[in-house]
Amino acid sequence: MKFLLVFDFDHTIIDENSDTWIVKCAPERKLPNGLRNSYQPGHWTEYMGRVFVYLGDNGVKEDEMKRTMTTIPFTAGMIDLLGFIGENKELFDCIIVSDSNTVFIDWILKAADFHKVFDEVFTNPAAFSSTGYLTVQHFHAHHCAKCPKNLCKRKVLKEFLDKQLERGVSYTQIVYIGDGGNDLCPVMFLKKNDIAMPRQGYTLEKKISQLAQSLSPVQCSVLVWSSAIDIMSYLKLLIKK
Repeated sequence: MKFLLVFDFDHTIIDENSDTWIVKCAPERKLPNGLRNSYQPGHWTEYMGRVFVYLGDNGVKEDEMKRTMTTIPFTAGMIDLLGFIGENKELFDCIIVSDSNTVFIDWILKAADFHKVFDEVFTNPAAFSSTGYLTVQHFHAHHCAKCPKNLCKRKVLKEFLDKQLERGVSYTQIVYIGDGGNDLCPVMFLKKNDIAMPRQGYTLEKKISQLAQSLSPVQCSVLVWSSAIDIMSYLKLLIKK
């Protein structure tokens, strides 16, 4: 009996968007209008690439970025929840699927000593170049029309489950915890016995309820959370069953 917990990162594990938080490192803590207005829907990763070039051009170094990123607050109750999962790792496999990047997530999890809670992190690969600039790449290529072109979370989840099955690991239930529009695609992949946990008042919750209103609801159960303590309460019930 093993459960799979799938977490988004921005506005789920942390209470902010890591990509917009990094702007605190910019001169006057803001980006020039031309750069800000250069974002095109579905092309966030390319936009962040330009932001990182701007920061590099303005002499923002790795250690300053790291200091800034590790001040991001965790979502209410999340430290307790991750502690609880860490104590019960024999029951829970735990992954992150996020449109952030490897450098930011690694910094934040290691600073809070939570990196061991997660078995795998699926996010856009990032690294510092020889000139000290942060660079970011697309996580993968996919053919899903619903998702941004760098990341389809459904594809990630499906490939992870297939790989686990090959290793002889199958899950009693998948619990998907997220907040954003790009979390809807994997939620629609979940089965009747699984559970989606959208964050209250965020896009994912709104999209799930729109589907229910148009009589094409998701197959899985839905439980809304506002504090990670709500998630922990549910997991405690699960392991008592």
